[in-house]
Amino acid sequence: MDGLMTRRTFDIAIVGGGMNGAALALALNGSGLSVALIESLALDAGYRPNYDDRSIAMAHGTACILHDIGAWEPLRQNAEPILRIHVSDRGHFGFTHLDAEEEGVDALGYVATAHAIGAAMAAGLRTAEGLHLFCPATLEHFAAGPDRVDLTLRQQGQPIQIGARLLVAADGTESPIRAQLGIPVREWRYGHHALTANVTPTLPHQGVAYERFTDSGPLAVLPLPGNRCAVVWTALDHQTEEIMGLDDDAFLSRLQQRFGHRLGRFGMVGKRTAYPLKMRQVREHYRQRTLIIGNAAHAAHPIAGQGFNLGIRDVALLAELLIEAARAGGDPGAETLLQAYASGRDRDQQGTTLITDILARLFTSPLPPLRVARDLGMLALDLLPGAKHLLARNAMGLGGRLPRLQR
Repeated sequence: MDGLMTRRTFDIAIVGGGMNGAALALALNGSGLSVALIESLALDAGYRPNYDDRSIAMAHGTACILHDIGAWEPLRQNAEPILRIHVSDRGHFGFTHLDAEEEGVDALGYVATAHAIGAAMAAGLRTAEGLHLFCPATLEHFAAGPDRVDLTLRQQGQPIQIGARLLVAADGTESPIRAQLGIPVREWRYGHHALTANVTPTLPHQGVAYERFTDSGPLAVLPLPGNRCAVVWTALDHQTEEIMGLDDDAFLSRLQQRFGHRLGRFGMVGKRTAYPLKMRQVREHYRQRTLIIGNAAHAAHPIAGQGFNLGIRDVALLAELLIEAARAGGDPGAETLLQAYASGRDRDQQGTTLITDILARLFTSPLPPLRVARDLGMLALDLLPGAKHLLARNAMGLGGRLPRLQR
């Protein structure tokens, strides 16, 4: 790295090259803004698909955003369309469904592996205009001033000094940037873990995503390419260790008991992982010339599969505001822009986390009156086309004001 680069000031510095950080870098391609993307891991060009790859549910609106930033076409062949969503209450009479054909769309959403999404984005990052990749590199220190943020990076063992008019923290759930700024968060744990694995059923999944509510929490079975399915099984904290310790046959037997036989028998299971479920929401979106987005800003219960979709909507609005400011010759780190972002995203972030929180509590309650009410509610929803259409629009990420990238 030459001396000129070590003194360079960028318009935007994005810390975190995961899906949200990479998507923002792609969304700013060709905007005239200079962008630095700082990521601690190398772009994995040589990766090959694996049965155990973690899966991501993408809403219809998310696919629209990925299309506009140039990541959809390389991803399309590795994304399984969700043609129908089937929701039921295990052992009780409540059920409802959403159908892509009824909504007049090709798919309600898609499911792809995180590696497939990452590979599609990485291809665009290498050729993006105005983008400099510090990858792999780590952020060691930053300090915000009235005109810019000064950053100290370490790459290949060497310190690098750069500046940015706006620092965007897309550095994950534990966000060192958020912690250094002392930004407070609302957070609580649900007393559950999410157990994830990929399985192969004996019957074709036909593009159907299942959400089955059980006494320990929701069980989602999502369609993947190659007739695989991604499982997200919510278990109580005290059940997690025992379930994770089962051998493959016993695990599949327990899963079969919870899910039923709509897909025949589950004949293969891959690597299992488990993580504690929590709700998190930042109380402040920004500090001086520093903005928090994606998983660094929020975490929601996976009951509605909104985690990645919520973050990508952060990206869509921020990119829109930054591009508009660039065209007007404005400052990307201006207080007015950061406040516009915070105002524009607060309702969606709070609303989504609140709704998923209510659903998680409602559908895990053992109280008979609540169980009857939720089952009647699902049946009523299935009989009311207007209400079901509204639910489908929100599930597809098409509710409320849509950023330019999503329209």
